[in-house]
Amino acid sequence: MRPYFAEFIGTYALVFCGTGAIVINDISNGVLGHQGIAITFGAIVMVMIYALGKVSGAHLNPAVSIAFAFINRFNSKDLMPYCIAQLAGALAASLTLALLFPSHLTLGTTVPSGSWQQSFVLEIMLTYFLMLVILIVSQNKALNQFSGLAIGGTVLLEAFFAGPITGASMNPARSIGPALVSGNTNLLWIYILAPIIGALFAIGTWHLYAKCLRFYRLDHKDLSKQDSF
Repeated sequence: MRPYFAEFIGTYALVFCGTGAIVINDISNGVLGHQGIAITFGAIVMVMIYALGKVSGAHLNPAVSIAFAFINRFNSKDLMPYCIAQLAGALAASLTLALLFPSHLTLGTTVPSGSWQQSFVLEIMLTYFLMLVILIVSQNKALNQFSGLAIGGTVLLEAFFAGPITGASMNPARSIGPALVSGNTNLLWIYILAPIIGALFAIGTWHLYAKCLRFYRLDHKDLSKQDSF
């Protein structure tokens, strides 16, 4: 049960701090600002990866768990419990915020500021880049110690530039929690479907990257052998 509990706690922290920053920014007349919200999301992801990574892998995101299960980097029998733990953590965080700030109407729900098509495509692209970074840094032992910085930095960057348009969810749990608790479920399907599609697209690029790296290492090994004669 330890990994499931870690996913619950990690996703709770992500949604509580991230969407909490949105709520507090709204009721404090913009004291945090968009930059402060983006930094909060990136920082909480980074902290939770370093705190919980060795326990559960710190997925904190059903789209990430689905992608890992798809490439057998994660036991498929754990997929459903992980997703349930993540969704439960997100819902618990949003319920906490609803109790703390009962007058707030959206609780940080992600909604498109433009057309749904625009946000749908953006969410696919944002999650694609995020998942690609996750796959590369988690596979490479030399980069693994910097995984929290790389992944948290990617979340910060994408929230920074795309947040005003889509909310920069990249995470079905992050969107489902506040949407269900606040009742703003109109376009929730965008933030469920698009991140999953984006994460699965990243797998194809990752396979190509791994293949090219393998060929490079083989060529490099052959050249080293030639140099030794």
